[in-house]
Amino acid sequence: MKEDLEAVVERLKPLFPADIRVVAAYAESYHAEFASQLSALTQFELCPRDTYMLLLWVQNLYPNDILNSPKLAPELQGVRLGTLLPPTQIQLLEARFLSNEVTRVRELMARALELESKSWTKDEAPLRLNSRCFSELAIHIIQIISQGQAKAESITLDLGTQIKPLLLEELARFLRSYQRAFDGFLERCRQLRNYRANVIANINNCLPFRTSLEQQWQTPPDLRSSLLRPLNELKSHGFDTLLQSLFGDLKPLFKRFTQTRWAAPQQTLEEIVSAVAERMPEFSELQDCFREELLEAVHLHLVKEYIARLCKRRLVLKTAEQQQQLAGHVQANAQLIQQFCTQNVSPRPPSQPPMVVGCPPAPSSSRARTSSLGLFKPDQVRPEPLWAPGHDSGQGQPLSTKPVPAGLPSHLAARRPPQARRDHSPARPQCHQD
Repeated sequence: MKEDLEAVVERLKPLFPADIRVVAAYAESYHAEFASQLSALTQFELCPRDTYMLLLWVQNLYPNDILNSPKLAPELQGVRLGTLLPPTQIQLLEARFLSNEVTRVRELMARALELESKSWTKDEAPLRLNSRCFSELAIHIIQIISQGQAKAESITLDLGTQIKPLLLEELARFLRSYQRAFDGFLERCRQLRNYRANVIANINNCLPFRTSLEQQWQTPPDLRSSLLRPLNELKSHGFDTLLQSLFGDLKPLFKRFTQTRWAAPQQTLEEIVSAVAERMPEFSELQDCFREELLEAVHLHLVKEYIARLCKRRLVLKTAEQQQQLAGHVQANAQLIQQFCTQNVSPRPPSQPPMVVGCPPAPSSSRARTSSLGLFKPDQVRPEPLWAPGHDSGQGQPLSTKPVPAGLPSHLAARRPPQARRDHSPARPQCHQD
């Protein structure tokens, strides 16, 4: 059609007077014939490919590539040809196209997940890329979604806008299915040789999904959070699986804190840190960002277990020196944990290390539970004196001024004690452990 009309412009137009609109006459004749043929075509049940090609011709190729071509556009100015199909018929075809395309995308993604999950259960080793475990599933899914978007935009940009939320809805449905399939794999396939490698590959898969949602699709923050929720769950469950063995091996070591003298836990903590360091190469095939997140989980576990063991001990610290000694042990142990995590991709910038606060024993009695170990940023800490019971008089005496976290629970915060009673009981050993 384009070649025919261009031939009219080049060969026939010069043969007719200027007042005879020969090009317009030919264009109107061609347009009427095509409109009649297409209208008859739409009466049949069209397959998805025919629906797409018909819309592509009516909405894009005919008005843009033919009528608006450099040779024909000047000749057809002022000629009102209209569309090849009525607007209502075009809307029906567009609705059919959207439904067909969404179904196609859903089926392709389901097929990709089925093939991927079969490779897990068959104990196939994942691919390696730059010494990292790698899966092509994310690439396939992103390509499927992107192709669906591009296909709609090839018809009209407005149709591309209409299909975007539908594709994102399908992506959300796929990610939930992906999480369920991965959870099933975690539960049923623990004995497979490539189990851990496939777990790592699936955790690494979260990165291209997240990057695509943040950069390519540019989704609103609330929608992005909803889409990323299954991936965050997948990553969290993967971390739990990878760390389960390590945390189990650390449990007997942490128990030693309640089985040894309070003043001698340093060696135990050093053994714990060494045990963690020996296991860190197991996570080297994670992407750097996920290895850092996993180390945060290890850091949190070490601190929480340390706090839990401290809180299970009941100590008698009768002198200020003993209390200061305990605070020094807590501070040294916290620094050891922090130093280890900093050397193994620290989750915090070096310019703002966390402050470690050890709360003293409750001042109303010489028998007190050791306090929790908290991590606080500098702007969350306010100076406040720590108090210990007086020994010769009834007044509490400040030991020192140390940072105390604002808003610390009342049962942990250091408070100035009420007037102490004189203790006439026989002297006890300096340190007693129940």
